[in-house]
Amino acid sequence: MLDRSIQPTIYPITKINFVEPTIISLNEHVNLYWMKEVLDETTRIEFHFNAGSIRSFEKIAGVANSMLFSGTQTKTSIQINEELDTLGAFIDQELGQEVAIVSLYCLRKNASQALEIVMDAIQNVCFQEHEVADTIREKKQQYLISSEKVSILSRREFQKQLFANSPNYARQIELEDYDKITSDKLINFHKEFYLNGLMKVVVVGNMEEDFVKNLQKKVKHLIITKTPFYEEQFVNNKGVFHIEKVDAVQTAIRIGMPLFNKSHQDFIDFQLLQTILGDYFGSRLMSNIREDKGYTYGIGSGLSEANKTGYFIIATEVGKEFVTPTLHEIKIEIERLCDELIDEEELTLVKNYVLGQLLKHADGPNAMMDLFMAVRLQGKGFEFYNSFIERVNTITREDLKAIANKYLVWENLTIITAGSSN
Repeated sequence: MLDRSIQPTIYPITKINFVEPTIISLNEHVNLYWMKEVLDETTRIEFHFNAGSIRSFEKIAGVANSMLFSGTQTKTSIQINEELDTLGAFIDQELGQEVAIVSLYCLRKNASQALEIVMDAIQNVCFQEHEVADTIREKKQQYLISSEKVSILSRREFQKQLFANSPNYARQIELEDYDKITSDKLINFHKEFYLNGLMKVVVVGNMEEDFVKNLQKKVKHLIITKTPFYEEQFVNNKGVFHIEKVDAVQTAIRIGMPLFNKSHQDFIDFQLLQTILGDYFGSRLMSNIREDKGYTYGIGSGLSEANKTGYFIIATEVGKEFVTPTLHEIKIEIERLCDELIDEEELTLVKNYVLGQLLKHADGPNAMMDLFMAVRLQGKGFEFYNSFIERVNTITREDLKAIANKYLVWENLTIITAGSSN
């Protein structure tokens, strides 16, 4: 019988034995990634298109993505969804600045049928006038509703000021932009960035070889023929910017700066540093601003990555009367990291937390594929994570203090507040 009075033995994490996906080249720019070591009957198929929001200055990307399954010349959107429902399949769509992702989830036995439906819908969407009008009307309504939220207002302004030197990355859609979108513009965008913009295919499932070969044939004519261009030298507008929202009870705060992604030599060190600052429940920002001061229900920090760059962000919402003291406390916590060595006990706790989170995110084929794709974006493989483990185990308090002084400079940050100033 298990003796629960005895603490289990703790084993240090030194390495993870990852299962590598099979990589199949579709052309010199595009690969198919297949994780076939799946013990259950589920299947996930992803299509990554060069159709992110930066590809259209008029912000057509969002409408085009939302209308991919709006119907073809022979099927309505209702019919498409009913066919997928009958197979127990469903789709998920994701739109970012640099990529649009369509994901199909289904049982292995129904994958071929579900794939046919999805491919037909994506390739032959016809953007009928009444569907476009309905979608734009819905988008405008969503825009008006979201514009009442301080969190959305702060996010929009944060991107404007963070990517200040890049019109494509900085520009946010305005209400009047929807009136400029036409069926013809959507058709042209779809042709350029979907019918000729497939950048990668991801398959997680214990599929037959013939299925994967058939999939390669089906997507061959959609794949991109040259590497997309991504910007990487961003210059932010530094200082405090306020967006007034009359009568708002809460004020949203966004703080950050352009930084880097996993390809940078300081990524691992900074990732650990920002975890200490704000990226777990016991972080310094949570302990100070939530637990001690009671200014907010939650505050956090993070590193967001793109193809060629990344950025650091701190985000929270507080009562409007607590904006100034919250900013003051955030500044204090940043300066503490620059001026003082981290306590050994705190550092050990965060190291264990970070490594434990990595183990959690490597649990199962879908999670492992996500980890692989996250590093493949910068041309790396699973070896990155074992290097990550090694660095986390060996990093010192002095290393983290040096990284804090190198990057966490208050005067270099973009600070956005959105709410009522009264």
